[in-house]
Amino acid sequence: MNNSPANAVEVRGLHVRRGRTEVFTSLDFDIPRGQITGLMGPSGCGKTTLMRSIVGVQKVAGGTVTVLDDPAGTAAQRRRVAYDTQAASVYGDLTIEQNLRYFARIIGAPRSDVARVIEEVGLGGQARQTVDSLSGGQESRVSLAVAMLGSPQLLVLDEPTVGLDPVLRAELWDVFRGLSGAGATIVVSSHVMDEALRCDRLILMRAGRIIADTTPQGLLTDTGQSDPDAAFLSLIERDVAGSADHRPSTRREAREEAGE
Repeated sequence: MNNSPANAVEVRGLHVRRGRTEVFTSLDFDIPRGQITGLMGPSGCGKTTLMRSIVGVQKVAGGTVTVLDDPAGTAAQRRRVAYDTQAASVYGDLTIEQNLRYFARIIGAPRSDVARVIEEVGLGGQARQTVDSLSGGQESRVSLAVAMLGSPQLLVLDEPTVGLDPVLRAELWDVFRGLSGAGATIVVSSHVMDEALRCDRLILMRAGRIIADTTPQGLLTDTGQSDPDAAFLSLIERDVAGSADHRPSTRREAREEAGE
């Protein structure tokens, strides 16, 4: 299959194994450029492993992952792809500003980027505080700010809004939308389904498989639901019911599959 310039990421036949456990056997999907793609699903479904595969830090057993027209993880992508992990990747004994200056120097980002990203993640008033003095949510925003340095073309964000209150979550989604509007491609994972409605496109996962590749409106229309949580639960129930090796007889079992 030929690579399309319209796609930021193309995954074909992705196979990932951990020990004797098959995480993925053969995943195929595309991520369009310039959009926010939500990677949704319950904890343990494979979201983080998939994101690690996209940024080229996951050992794979087979298949291909093409990112911005190059194989995932190549040197050419170091300044074009940013990855914000679930655990904040910053130094606690340095201030926010010092952390960002350090990482900007490493990736060759302009010094002016430091003030810009601090303001964009809403930490202007705390710029000279050490990271150790911040709340968990603030520390996560510092890590996000690091990922935004240098204006990468692709940002891969692993649950960036976890632990944040609704106001801060909404503010960060405004940041994501602004980045996307400026041409960046964003992949953001979450198990909070109301965030699905903020995305342009959705990839919904269960147990290492993609059970839907759709849009927010397509998800609601397909399931006949108006609530994203109910919509995803309907997909889980449908998928479980169609599984040859596991047919739960109760709605409770389906909820357990959804991680509720």
